[in-house]
Order: sequence, then structure tokens, then C-alpha cells
Amino acid sequence: MHAKNYRHVKNRAYTRKKYIRGFPPPKIVKFSMGDTKGTFELEAKLIALQRAQIRHSALEAARVATNRILIDKLINDYYMVVNLYPHIILRENKMIFGAHADRLQQGMRRSFGTPVGTAAKVEVDQTIITVKVKAGQEVTAKESLKRGSAKLPIPCKIVISKIVAPPTIAEADQTESESPEVETEST
Repeated sequence: MHAKNYRHVKNRAYTRKKYIRGFPPPKIVKFSMGDTKGTFELEAKLIALQRAQIRHSALEAARVATNRILIDKLINDYYMVVNLYPHIILRENKMIFGAHADRLQQGMRRSFGTPVGTAAKVEVDQTIITVKVKAGQEVTAKESLKRGSAKLPIPCKIVISKIVAPPTIAEADQTESESPEVETEST
């Protein structure tokens, strides 16, 4: 079957692995790459513009394409995360083609299908891949996500934003002491 047959979200998700036997594991090897303990100033996100299902092979291809450019240009000075996990199991009712195949197969009888792969359901404005880089490296992050989006079956946009660090304990205590207290009157 072609991947385009599985792109559109049609029915309920088929995810109950407890009852399914023999489904192939996802091809995605790693979900986070780069320097996990570094501090970064900028965050680039690859965001979906359509609702669809993305097969595990397409997610892996996008991850490899994005990671390749980041490794070449930034070596290990980045942090990349694939935010999706392919939970949905795809089925196919395999048909036999060739001479006298009609004698061997049963057509639509018992046509539930066997598992052939997995996919991730993506909604509009959902983040697919996130890349964190230091200031001045946003061009590399944008280029890498553009290469990765070419491997996906849906149109995507790239959004770059600054990472706002959460306040430290000392800063939080300082802002609490500066805020005016509200007096309540009792009658």
C-alpha cells in the first residue's frame, strides 16, 4: 500500500496493543538528540498545518534529515526532540495479484487486515519537532527543520521563539515581598 492511503484520519484510533499480535515496532530510534544538559536561548518548532497521520518511517526520515544538518553545522551545541510517538497501528488487507489469484484469496471475506506499521495522529498547530539552539544559530535551526519538513506528508510552518527561563527561588521570593498586600475589611 502507498503511504498516502494512511495519511487521512478516518476512523477511531487502533491502539489497543493488548489485543493486537505481531505489529512492527516504530522505526524511530531516538526521540531526543544533542546536548540534553545545555542551556539554550532560542527554540525552533516545526508545527503542522493540517490534521493527518504521519507514518513512523516518515517521522524517522524527518528526524534523520534534521539531525544531519544540526550535527554538521553545530556539532553538539543543540538539543532536538521529536514530540510525536506513533501509537496508531495501521492494517492492510493484502491481496494477491497474478494469474489464478482469485482461486487462492477470499476477497472481502475476513478483511480486517494484518498490522503493517504504526503512525502518529497530528492535529492542526501541533508541534512535531523542537530544536533548541544558542543565540545566533537560528538560521541553522530553521534550515534543518525545513529539510525535515520536506520528509513529512503535510505542510508545516517553522516558528522561532526565545526561551523564557523560569524565575529562580530568590527572584520569586523578591517579587512576592515587593507585591502590595490587599487589605480586606470585615464588617
